[in-house]
Formats: sequence, structure tokens, C-alpha cells
Amino acid sequence: MSRTVSVFNKLEKAGTYAENAVLVIILISMILLAGTQILLRNFLDTSLFWGDEMLRMMVLWLTVAGGLAASRKDKHISIEVLDRFMPDSLQLITKIIIDLFTAAVCAFIAWHSARFVLGSYEFGDTVMGNTPAWMLQIILPVGFVLMAYRHLVLAIKRPFGPATGIDRP
Repeated sequence: MSRTVSVFNKLEKAGTYAENAVLVIILISMILLAGTQILLRNFLDTSLFWGDEMLRMMVLWLTVAGGLAASRKDKHISIEVLDRFMPDSLQLITKIIIDLFTAAVCAFIAWHSARFVLGSYEFGDTVMGNTPAWMLQIILPVGFVLMAYRHLVLAIKRPFGPATGIDRP
């Protein structure tokens, strides 16, 4: 059992490293591309024809990757008004219910975004000239499937407490 846990811990660390790398690469690329567009427009009266559309796609990727990173250790936006008044056992139950609900919502969004991407593929939509749009839109279903998985895992791990890396209430 401990060998299996060790393998999953290594996979989780590798996934965390990959997520962080993707976030940094996208952010640096956005800054460089936006800076290049500004310089080209202001000094050479031209721009990269695909630059603005690429920046929009990068914002999409950065947003989904950021949401995925936020769900990594249960650091997404939450409003915990009633937690102050509930006993610990009830807080644990409500957090599990919220995790399951969040997983269901993310799975629902993943399903419909997959349908959207499939429609884009079937219609042959393109962006930035001739790039198939589905190749850049694929982040939506993939990201939301991963978020759904994460919240399902959080719901399962939560009763076992801090040893799992998740703080109990």
C-alpha cells in the first residue's frame, strides 16, 4: 500500500511541476508577445497579424491552468461565513458536499466544453490563419476534467485529515 501511495505522491509532484511550468511559460510568452505587439505598433506601424488572437487564446489557457492550480490544494475562491458557527464535524461534512458538488459542476462544464470543441472540429473552425481552433480550445474539457478529478479526490481524502495534505476544518 505504501508503495502505491509513494507512486501517487511522485505523480502528484510531477503534475504540480508541470502545471507550474505551463503557467510560467504562458505568462512569460504573453508578456513577450504583448510587448512585441506594442513595440511593432508604436515604432514600425505594423504588428503580427496573429498576435492579438494568440493573446486571447493564451488568456484562456492561463485562466484554466490557474484554476487548475488553485484547485490543487483547495485554494480556490470560497466564502466561509457559516464555518465560524458550525462544529468541526459538520464543517467536514459540508466541505465534502461542496467538493462533490464542485466536481459535478466541473464534470458538467467539461462535458459541454468537449461538445463545443467537437463542434469546432467538425465545422473546421480556424484561428490565427489556418490553425485548427479545436487544438487551442482543447484546454477547456481537459482542464475541467482535471478539476473535477481533483475535487473528487479532495472529497475522498478530506476525512483522513492533514496527512493527505488537506487541512481538516
